[in-house]
Amino acid sequence: MSVSVDTVPTPAATTAASHGRGWALTGAVGGLTGLVGLFVTVAATDADTALFADNARYVGSLAGNEAYVWAYQIVTSLAAGCLAVFAAGLRRRLAAREPAGGLLPDVAAVGLLLTAALLLVGGGVATELYFGLLHLDETDPDTLAGLAAGYNTFPWVWAGVGLTAAAVAVAGLRRRAVSRWFAVFSLLVALLVAATQLVPLQYLALVPGGLWATVAGLTFALERRRIGN
Repeated sequence: MSVSVDTVPTPAATTAASHGRGWALTGAVGGLTGLVGLFVTVAATDADTALFADNARYVGSLAGNEAYVWAYQIVTSLAAGCLAVFAAGLRRRLAAREPAGGLLPDVAAVGLLLTAALLLVGGGVATELYFGLLHLDETDPDTLAGLAAGYNTFPWVWAGVGLTAAAVAVAGLRRRAVSRWFAVFSLLVALLVAATQLVPLQYLALVPGGLWATVAGLTFALERRRIGN
């Protein structure tokens, strides 16, 4: 009995279908959680800039914002976990298309893991800030002001995603490991993230980084769906 060549799935397609798309969806969830969650919960430290020169007054204006800080910790933990899973899946996805022993799959995964690690650091700052605001009369305002500065910075520095986007762009443009449009999109995001790291505005990396993770997750999830069908 002869079998038409068109009906025989390629190894890449078979592998893609068997691996599913849950890992890709975690990337989209992580990106959206970072973008939406961090922007919402940063309201905890929103205050009149005129207060920044007086830590006691500044910290006093934050009283009652403990719920935002608690939510911030949850947001950072969720986003970090999602990006870690996405990193593992992306590495496997690129390794299936790249030559054995190539660096690009590992570089792509490392970038996401760096971002996840910094999110967890920011979550740790949120923990201390939460209890400090809960007991304002027992906490040094200078300490709380310092924690607030870290709270507003660490989880926002998604520079690692720029490294990931660059690796994906190279893999796509050089060996078509991903679609051309996504490779070009990844290159643009990598350049934007790099630009945020060349000026003292590193926390702006969250915007292109979170957008890339969201688009990447949805792109790979839909790709899996098409292959599975």
